[in-house]
Formats: sequence, C-alpha cells, structure tokens
Amino acid sequence: EAGREAGRQAERCVRGPVSSGGRREEKKGRMLSQMRVARRAVAAQRALGVGPSALVSGSRASSSKVVDTLGSYDKNFEESVPKTGDKDKREFTYLALGGARFLYASAARLALMKFVSTMSASSDVLALASLEVDLAKIPEGTSSVVKWRGKPVFVRNRTAAEIKDAESVDTSSLRDPQTDSERVLNPQWLVAVGVCTHLGCVPIANAGEYHGWFCPCHGSHYDVSGRIRKGPAPLNLEVPPYKFIEGDTKILVG
Repeated sequence: EAGREAGRQAERCVRGPVSSGGRREEKKGRMLSQMRVARRAVAAQRALGVGPSALVSGSRASSSKVVDTLGSYDKNFEESVPKTGDKDKREFTYLALGGARFLYASAARLALMKFVSTMSASSDVLALASLEVDLAKIPEGTSSVVKWRGKPVFVRNRTAAEIKDAESVDTSSLRDPQTDSERVLNPQWLVAVGVCTHLGCVPIANAGEYHGWFCPCHGSHYDVSGRIRKGPAPLNLEVPPYKFIEGDTKILVG
C-alpha cells in the first residue's frame, strides 16, 4: 500500500496540477482503497479468531481464547469472593430468615393483643354494668329505687290485686300495646327503668290515676305494669335486662 501511494504521488508530480474533477476521482479512489483494506482486516480477524488490537500490534494470534485481565495479575481478590449459593451456608441462611420471620410474627401478635386489651372495659366499669338487688328488703305493695348505670330503676313488689288488674287490661286500648306477661319474668315483681319516655323526667311511685307512676313534669300516667295510660309520653317504661338469682331471693340487673 505504501508503494502504491508513493507511485500516485510521483504520478501527480509528473502530471502537474489536476482539475477539480480529477481531485474527486482521486478522493474516490482513496476511499475505495481504504474500504478494501478494511475488508481484508475483517477477513483476517475472522480467520485467526483474534481482536483488532492483535492485528494492529502485528503480533501473531494463537488459537487459544484471549482473557482480558484489565492490566492486573492479582488473583487474590477472585479467590476471596465467596461463591453464589454456597451449599455450606444455606442452612444458616434459612435458619436466620425463619427465625427473623418468627420474631416479627410474635411482635405483631403481642402488639395486636395490647391494642385489643385497651378496648375492653376495666374492672370498675364492669362492676357498674350489673347490680344485685335483695328482694327481701322490699315489702309487698311498695317500690324501691336503685341506681344502675347512672339511671334510676324501679323494683316493685306487686300485690295479688295489682297483678290481676294489670293482666285484665285490654291491650288494644294502649298507646304502646304490651301484655303484662311480656314485661315481667315473675308476676310478683316488676323491674322498669325510672325515666319518663317523654322528656326523661323521673316519675313518682304510687301516684297517678292508675296507682303506678306519675310524671309531674307533663302529666304522664303509668299503671302498675309501667305502661303509659295517659299523658304525652309515647312509650311504656323501659324494662332493663335482669334475671333472678339465689332462689328468686335476689335479682341481677344488667
């Protein structure tokens, strides 16, 4: 190639200056020559199986695979790096992961139990939720007022005449129809919340036209079964949840 280029230069010197058309032809010829040289170099690389650097340096490539060491001959780092997925360390890895997940689950369980325990009622609140009433202290024909959850509760020991009168009432004539048996567990005892269903006043016992309770605020009359019979109150006196305990000698309200 060097000889050819020297020959071209000598020819130009002999011919003298060339025209612009001649320069284009000369440039085109040089480009074609460079392309031919590049094709020969690529063919040589494929035949020898080496990179371009080996051809430029002029060294003869061997058929063995060329390993790029990046200019370093220190192999200690490669030996110290642990292999991926070492079988000798799998058991420890599984144990560590399983133990961590168990600890996380235990901590979440304890946190949930603490949160739920804060929502439950305390012992003093539970003590106020129910109330025991000794029935032996209430004479026949009288009423007793006890406090349950901040509200008055009427407990009445009814006579046989009062029971008969309460059971004989025609429920179709009542504003809030209820039979006497629907409001009591034992016909002798009536338990009702002592709050007027009109505006929340406390009625007076053994008063009114029906000898049950009378609310002086707006004139509501209740019978011995706690049912509204006259006045503006829309509903009967509320019956709280209760049950008899200790052989019907006490009641547990709540």
